[in-house]
Amino acid sequence: MGFFGSIFGGGAGARDINTCLAEARDVRGAVVLDVREKDEFTSGHVAGAINVPVGSISGAKRMVPRTDTPVYVYCLSGARASNAVSSLARMGYTNVVNAGGINRWRGDIVRGA
Repeated sequence: MGFFGSIFGGGAGARDINTCLAEARDVRGAVVLDVREKDEFTSGHVAGAINVPVGSISGAKRMVPRTDTPVYVYCLSGARASNAVSSLARMGYTNVVNAGGINRWRGDIVRGA
């Protein structure tokens, strides 16, 4: 991904959030993590997403105890999601996808916690 793609299109390894979350709906047991800060999450997030800020990603272990669970991670642009995916991999998670950024989401947004 080029310079502008990294600014506007997502972090390393980011895919299209719309495609990824459609896939997540079809994958049994999949979890969607929003790794933005709590205030960002409450201002608008994808329905069904769980908020685990990237700075607290070790807390994902409580929310997603099985390391083979399919996990789809997004943030605003995909950059923090990329960091979270790397951290989750180091924690032993084996099925983690950087879904990119909510800035490209075309679906409904849920406001509040």
